[in-house]
Amino acid sequence: RRVVRQSKFRHVFGQPVKADQMYEDIRVSKVTCDSSFCAVNPKFVAIIVESGGGGAFIVLPLAKTGRVDKNHPLVTGHTAPVLDIDWCPHNDHVIASASEDTTVMVWQIPDYVPVRNITEPVVTLEGHSKRVSIISWHPTARNVLLSAGCDNLVILWNVGTGEMLLALDDMHTDLIYNVGWNRNGSLLVTTCKDKKVRVIDPRKQQIIAERFAPHEGLRPVRAIFTRGGHIFTTGFTRMSQRELGLWDPNNFEEPIALQEMDTSNGVLLPFYDADSSIVYLCGKGDSSIRYFEITDEAPYVHYLNTYSSKEPQRGMGFMPKRGLDVSKCEIARFFKLHERKCEPIVMTVPRKSDLFQDDLYPDTPGPEPALEADEWLSGKDAEPILISLRDGYVPIKNRELKVVKKNILDSKPPPGPRGSHSSCNSDYFSPALDEVLEEIRALKETVQAQEKRISDLENKLCQFTN
Repeated sequence: RRVVRQSKFRHVFGQPVKADQMYEDIRVSKVTCDSSFCAVNPKFVAIIVESGGGGAFIVLPLAKTGRVDKNHPLVTGHTAPVLDIDWCPHNDHVIASASEDTTVMVWQIPDYVPVRNITEPVVTLEGHSKRVSIISWHPTARNVLLSAGCDNLVILWNVGTGEMLLALDDMHTDLIYNVGWNRNGSLLVTTCKDKKVRVIDPRKQQIIAERFAPHEGLRPVRAIFTRGGHIFTTGFTRMSQRELGLWDPNNFEEPIALQEMDTSNGVLLPFYDADSSIVYLCGKGDSSIRYFEITDEAPYVHYLNTYSSKEPQRGMGFMPKRGLDVSKCEIARFFKLHERKCEPIVMTVPRKSDLFQDDLYPDTPGPEPALEADEWLSGKDAEPILISLRDGYVPIKNRELKVVKKNILDSKPPPGPRGSHSSCNSDYFSPALDEVLEEIRALKETVQAQEKRISDLENKLCQFTN
C-alpha cells in the first residue's frame, strides 16, 4: 500500500487575482532573451516594455492596478533594449537595469509617480564590451551588484562608488546563461553555453567545482543554490525532454536526484523560496507553473502540484517573502506577463485558523544589509539579517542611494618602472595633473549650469506656446 508523504505544502494552490487587480495596457518587451522581464518588491512592480529609440521599463506602485495610462512615465536612459532588471534587496527604491547598449544603470525610484520619464540614472556602470544580459544584487552586502554579458565576462561592482570590484574574465569560454548567489553571497553558480555548470568563489577568482553536461541536451541550462548548499538545475535531455536535477557541489559526478518532466522547448526559469524549500518552475511560453519541495529524504525533489491557465507567459516576477499577505496564508506571489498585461497569481496554503502560522513563516531576510561592500571584498561573510512577519511587513521609507565616486588622485598610481627616474617623473607631473583635473571639473560645472539654463528657458517657451 502506497503511503502518501506528509507535507504542509501538499495542498498549495494558485489563484489569479480579479480582473480589476491586474495591470493592463502594458506593451511587454518582445526581445528574444531568456530573462524574466519583470521584477517586484513590496512597493513596486517593474516591467521591461517596448519603446522606440532605445530601451525602457515601466515602474508601477503595487496598488496602482487597472488600466495603465498610455502616457505613464517610463524609465528611459539606455540607447538599446533593456534585457534584465533587478530590485536592490536592501533598498526598495533602487533598481538596476542591464541593456544591449553594454551598460548597467542604477536608478532611484521616487515615492510619488513622476510627471515625465526618468532619464537620469544615479550611476552608469561601464565595463562590458558586448550586451549585458544578466544582473543580480548581492544578498547580504550593501551596494554590491553583479553583471554578466555576452563578452563571457562576470563583473562585480560597488554601486556606492561606481567602481569595478572584481572581473571574472577567464572562467567562461562561451555565452553565460545564468548566474546565482548562494544564501550568504560567498559563492556563485553559473551555467554556460559550453555545457558546464561552475561553482565560483568570486573573491578568490577560483572555480571550486564544475560539472560538464549535467543535462545532456544542447538547450540552455539554469542553476540555483538551495538553502542547504546543493545546486538545483533545469535543462533538457538528449531527446529534448525537460529535466530537473539536484546536485552536491562537493561530489558533482552523480546527481542526488534527476527527473524527466515533459517535452517542450521553453527554458524553465526556477524561482526558489528558501524559507519553505519550494522551487517553482515557470517555462517561457508555458501556461503553467510547476512546484516541487526539496527535502533531505529520497527522492529529494518531491512534485507538489501544477498551476495551469489558458494563456502562455512572456515573463514572470517573483515577490520576496516580506511582500506577501501573511493573514491569508500566502506563501508566494507571481506576476505573470502576457502580451498586454501583468497578472498577479497568489499561491496559498489552505488553513482554517486566522492566527499567524509560525510554521509557514519562519524569520525571513529583511531589508538591512549584513555587510558593507569593503567588508565583503576583504573576505568577510555574514548570513542575511532576518525579520519576523508576525505583524506583517511595513516597507521602510525612501532612502536615497548616494554614490561617492573616488577621485582619480585618491586611487593609487599604477606602479612604474623601478628607479629614480619614475619617482622623479611622478613628482614633476603631480601639480600639473592637479591643474588639468581642476580645469576639467570647472568646465563640467559650467556646462551643467548652461544645460540647466537651456532646460529652464525651454520650459518657459512651452508655457508661452501653450
